[in-house]
Amino acid sequence: QVQLGESGGGLVQPGSSLRLSCAASGGTLSSYGLSWFRQGPRREREFVAGIRWSDGNTYYSASVKGRFSISRDKAKNTIYLEMNSLQPEDTDVYYCAAVVDSGRYYFTYDLSGDYSYWGQGTQVTVSS
Repeated sequence: QVQLGESGGGLVQPGSSLRLSCAASGGTLSSYGLSWFRQGPRREREFVAGIRWSDGNTYYSASVKGRFSISRDKAKNTIYLEMNSLQPEDTDVYYCAAVVDSGRYYFTYDLSGDYSYWGQGTQVTVSS
């Protein structure tokens, strides 16, 4: 059983940066991938970025590639999402999630249904 806890959300102005954190506990992460999803009102949960814990392989959605960066700190059992050039359309609740790595060569687990564990979410609001 993996427990996930997000932090770092808040209200920022357009063009600003923000870093989200997700601390994991309760299990060995070597066989997992961890990802960020986001969801707004009346929309499905959307994949943002993911990272394979074992080798650091990363994957990004087209909407954030080049602006967002995902990373991990093995010593702290934590992943981060560095978000730059934030825009109002990035306003959402951001969730951290864990998926069992089934051995894909590239980390391409972008379907929310594949994920077994979820955090409680953290609100990011981009507004002037």
